[in-house]
Amino acid sequence: MNLTLLIWRQSDPEIKGDFVKYEMQDVSPDCSFLEMLDILNERLSSSGQAPVAFEHDCREGICGACSMVINGRPHGPQKNTTACQLHMRSFTDGDTIYIEPWRAKAFPLVKDLVVNRSAFDRIIQAGGFVSINTGSATEANNILIDKQTAEDAFDAAACIGCGACVAACPNGSATLFTAAKISHLGLLAQGQPERYKRVLSMISAMDSELFGGCTNHGECQEACPKSISIKYIAQMNRDFLRANWGKARALSGEMRAQ
Repeated sequence: MNLTLLIWRQSDPEIKGDFVKYEMQDVSPDCSFLEMLDILNERLSSSGQAPVAFEHDCREGICGACSMVINGRPHGPQKNTTACQLHMRSFTDGDTIYIEPWRAKAFPLVKDLVVNRSAFDRIIQAGGFVSINTGSATEANNILIDKQTAEDAFDAAACIGCGACVAACPNGSATLFTAAKISHLGLLAQGQPERYKRVLSMISAMDSELFGGCTNHGECQEACPKSISIKYIAQMNRDFLRANWGKARALSGEMRAQ
């Protein structure tokens, strides 16, 4: 396969970036997208040019590090697939491919295709841990959880925190990510003691990171490589309303007591 790559190059966030054209010849259709970038970087390095900076780790669709927009779509054209698991057979000979970083205020650019996604870490940290002493492994049926609830919690926990939802959202919202992280604990018995405290603290952390608001475009679930549903946003909103109602009642009770 012969391809034309237009890659966003920006050596420093303080300087202006631009797309730079690279011609790739004889690319194997069985090559992964990141392997194709590896080949390009080897060529650039051997000719004394700076290689393209991009993130990667597991290359198995698990870690979420391979955050890049390919032809206008986070992770590329193949649904439910991360960039590292995308293969060049998804493209055709002679294609022009645009590759750029996530575009969101809360994800400041570091270099080329690398952005700082530590805002996600701070949202997760705000959620804390479960307070109950889980101890060693117990009999699976000691805590009865119906099948649908268990499956919903597992589906929410599948979120890899890649940030595709933010990159796809026209508002740059992290609502789907936050909702998934809240729901996978909030649905299970172990997460109940902090359930409403957790939703308040994590949404507050999300807002403080200057992510945009959710207006139900639904682009987030379409871009998500793990098919996280926007139904978790509805669940988070319900918990958020209950948590605020509980705070209002507690405050009202304190005022009456005074």
